[in-house]
Order: sequence, then structure tokens, then C-alpha cells
Amino acid sequence: MTFSAHATTFAGRPVVDVPLDGPLPTVDAPVAWRVSVPEYDTRDDNVPSDAFAATFERFVTQAGAQVEALVVGAWGYAAFNTAPIAQLCAAATRLPALRALFLGDMTFEECEISWMLVGDVSPLLTAYPALEVLRVRGGQDFRFSPVRHAGLRELAVESGGLTPAFVHAVLDSDLPALTDLELWLGDSSYGGDTTAEDLAPLLAGERFPALRRLGLRNAEHADDLAEAVATAPVLARLERLDLSMGTLGDRGARALLAGGALTHLAELDLHRHYVTEQVAAEVTAGLPGVRVDLSDPQEEDDDEDEEFRRYVAVAE
Repeated sequence: MTFSAHATTFAGRPVVDVPLDGPLPTVDAPVAWRVSVPEYDTRDDNVPSDAFAATFERFVTQAGAQVEALVVGAWGYAAFNTAPIAQLCAAATRLPALRALFLGDMTFEECEISWMLVGDVSPLLTAYPALEVLRVRGGQDFRFSPVRHAGLRELAVESGGLTPAFVHAVLDSDLPALTDLELWLGDSSYGGDTTAEDLAPLLAGERFPALRRLGLRNAEHADDLAEAVATAPVLARLERLDLSMGTLGDRGARALLAGGALTHLAELDLHRHYVTEQVAAEVTAGLPGVRVDLSDPQEEDDDEDEEFRRYVAVAE
């Protein structure tokens, strides 16, 4: 899977594109505004895009005080142009109503996820203390620093290879209101070396006391992760668990069922998996009160090297 389309909704609102020139379109209900300037820049010097900067500045001047949800798409050519984090932070006083931010909504034609040059995204949380939802996507120079934020409810990190350093920094953050955490762990070939051991404080229930939904998605070693999650103390306070988009097979699915700690869940999302029909039926039958998503089964590659017979949904 690659990102072949842009988000059509964000934070429960339809996404409306900001035109590259002229006035904003008239809207009759709350929307998420999307600023995107997909411009191929041949300068390989890791600087912000002048074209994006100008478009974003015009947008903030036009509508900044009313913007509650913002989607940032292509910031020029993201493999060469670094993410406009500094510009977003500098505009915080002119975006006083902003509550939801998505940084990095672009298709593979605009930039592959592993090429996206991002930087440290945690200053966004410092700049916007009233932010409630933050979704970020990236791969190249993708970083996070431990931060305290009293109001953040949802944090989602999309990556084809999320480093242990990024994960550790998230888990070292103080986010008392966080109810929804989603981490796309990715492929080790793209830096996704995070293991269940790296996630131990989270799985032990030592982090984020308000957490109700946990997504550990797009994981290369999904069976190992499922075995660690199956009896994790954090499960007791979760309502939804998402282990989708990775390499989950029969071993991991059976471990989840054998753990006996999932029956209270409202939802278990395992879609895009490598579980056989027989075991999928066992999981569904064993969790009769849980909405179980086992859609989109995958076929293993016919490869003698077992390590490379399954693939995560998003890597490059």
C-alpha cells in the first residue's frame, strides 16, 4: 500500500483545499483546511519551500483566527524541502482556535513517505498548548523530543520506519489527557527497529493514564508484538486495540486469543494481515462481543527466506 490519495476528512470534518491564489471558498459548516504546494524543487539543501511559505502566510492572513483544524500537505518537494515546523510554530498566535493539526498529508507521487524530510515535531505541541489532535507523517530526519502537553487527546505517528529513539521520546512525554495513541512502527529496512521491549513502559500501563485506544500498526514483527500485547497490563483500560497493517500471522493471532485479556474490548482491528482462514475464524468465534476486523488477508511471498515472506503495508 502507498498513499495514493489525500485525506478527505480530518478530526471529524471534511477537508477543503486552500487555493493557490484568490479568496478561500465559502463553507457552511466546520472544515479542516488543507494547505499544499506540490512543487518540485531541485535545490537539495534542506530548506523550507518559499512557495509554501507564501501560500501559508496568505492563508493565515485570510482566515487564521477562525481555523480550528489544519492539514498540511506537500510543502514543496518534501525530499528536499524541510517541513515548515518553524513557520507553523511562529504562526501560533495567529491561529488561536487551532485544535487539530495533520502534518504530512501527501501522496507517493508528491513524495514517498521514507523521503519526507520532517525534523523534530514536538515543538508543535509546545507552540499550541490548546491542541487536542496531532497527526504527523514522515520518514527522513523524523524526530520527537519528550514534551509535556496537558490537553492533547490524540497522537498519531505515520511512518514506514519509526525509530526506537522516536518511540522512547513519545513514551517519555507527559500527556495526561491522551486517550488515543497510534504508532506506525514500520520496516527495519527504513529504520523501524522498535521492539516490544522498547514499548515495555507503555504495555505495562505506566504511561498515559487516560489511554483508551492503542494502535501499534504497520509492524514488521507483528507476531512478536502480539505476544507481548496479549497479556499486557495496559489492556485492562483499553476499549480499542489496533494491530493492523503489519505482518500478523497465526502465531500472533492465537497469542491474542490465548491471552484471555481482550474480551472486554469494543473493537480489535487486525485488518491487512497474514492470518489463515481457520485461525481468523477462531479469533472471531473466541471474541463474540468484540468487533473484530480481519479484512484484507494477504498471501505470503513464495520465498525460501521466511524473514522476507511478509511485508508491512507502508514502508517506502
